[in-house]
Amino acid sequence: MNAERDLARLLAALRVSARDGEFVFVGSATGDAALAAIAEASIREAEGVTYVLPRAQADARALGYDFIAAWLTLDVHSALDAVGLTAAVSGVLAERGIPCNVLAGLHHDHLLVAADRRDDAMAALERLAAVSPT
Repeated sequence: MNAERDLARLLAALRVSARDGEFVFVGSATGDAALAAIAEASIREAEGVTYVLPRAQADARALGYDFIAAWLTLDVHSALDAVGLTAAVSGVLAERGIPCNVLAGLHHDHLLVAADRRDDAMAALERLAAVSPT
């Protein structure tokens, strides 16, 4: 699959894209097939299932949520066993006070950042890539 493991190369190749819209986290104690069908992501925990939904879908169903996120994708194919990428990007965002929740996919890492800080987050991550040694 040619996924990258070297942190310096990952950071040098790092590009960030944003999905359109806003996203929210909602939960169900036992799981919900209707929510699963519209979820962009889900996580099963001991307490129940968390679904990441487009905000408009949650609003249409009158579902409660606390955090409104923008969805950023790290457009670099990182290996699942790569070391340091999550720490590097979350560290840059933490320095700027930008909340961030990370989801890993097979091909990319995804960041759900505070929607009102989306542009700040993208700029910070682009600077990280620009100053990273090759």
